[in-house]
Amino acid sequence: MPAAFADLTLADIDAVRLLLSGESVIDWHSLNFRDHAEVDRFLRLNEFDPDSAEEMERLEDIRLDAVEYLTRAFSMAIPDDVADSVAARDLLLMASRQGPHQRWACVVLKVMHIIHHINGRAALLKVSVSDDFIFREIELKVMQVVEQLRAAGAPIAEFEWSRKPLDSQITKLLAKRSTLAANIYDKLRFRLIVSRREDLLPTLATLMRQLIPFNYVVPGESVNDLIDLDSLVHASEAIRAGRPIAHNRRSRPERAPMNEFSGASYRIVNFVADLPLRLERLTPRGGNGERSQLSHVVFALTEFQVADKQTALQNETGDCSHEAYKARQHQRVRQRLFVSDGEPDSG
Repeated sequence: MPAAFADLTLADIDAVRLLLSGESVIDWHSLNFRDHAEVDRFLRLNEFDPDSAEEMERLEDIRLDAVEYLTRAFSMAIPDDVADSVAARDLLLMASRQGPHQRWACVVLKVMHIIHHINGRAALLKVSVSDDFIFREIELKVMQVVEQLRAAGAPIAEFEWSRKPLDSQITKLLAKRSTLAANIYDKLRFRLIVSRREDLLPTLATLMRQLIPFNYVVPGESVNDLIDLDSLVHASEAIRAGRPIAHNRRSRPERAPMNEFSGASYRIVNFVADLPLRLERLTPRGGNGERSQLSHVVFALTEFQVADKQTALQNETGDCSHEAYKARQHQRVRQRLFVSDGEPDSG
């Protein structure tokens, strides 16, 4: 079911705050999982099946690699409970509860997060699959979740997705200071429009519960023009105090858009996530007929845009329109290509 304000947990608030602020989970010092049910839901978001002995053993292997790294690189003496005594999945609960090992659990989980991502990226390089095939599987994954949310009553007024054409990729790289193709995060983009401004926060919380693991939201790539971050602080305080969450209708203060080619009044919630995808969706038995020794999960960078209907309509007019955006971008490309305000003579 879609999340409502009254249903939001501290874990929900943490996830949405990270998404909106563009922070990194590596800078966190605690988690807020309440029980094994929340832990298992998070593991499934990361494409680990808690009921699979094979996948839980893989999680244990990642924990072992993390402990060995910390011991080797920093000479850290990891407490036994964190290093190997408790199940790796229980580290998520240990990191959520005050105690002597909370910080150690967080330290090990941070390194596990990095190792799993590296393994997933390496596994993808070993699979001979086109971007189109990967994008199709991600589209199917996202569409399935969004349709389930709609069927359950989520206030999603519009939903669409697109792939950035080659010409648009070339233009974007010519316009950006960074000309590395690896820095194009919006090759695959999903756009969700909700009915009202107050639907934004619960919709984002629901997406973080059912589709997007907060730990793989790409740091530094978030734009938030629509949700007041102070309201999340008040929501956290209300949850801790056992009070109802009061919806705050304020938007963020007006500011210039982060994208230099956007109109001055353009407003959006925009973020990038490296979505996990089970390797078996790409190839049943890895590249050589066996299960991958690196990872059973690979990752695909995916951009999300979320707005309310009124804001979306405003974003399509005047200086904020896509046509105006492209005109400003093309003008910048012409200036960079010709290193002048004008074009050279064709003759």
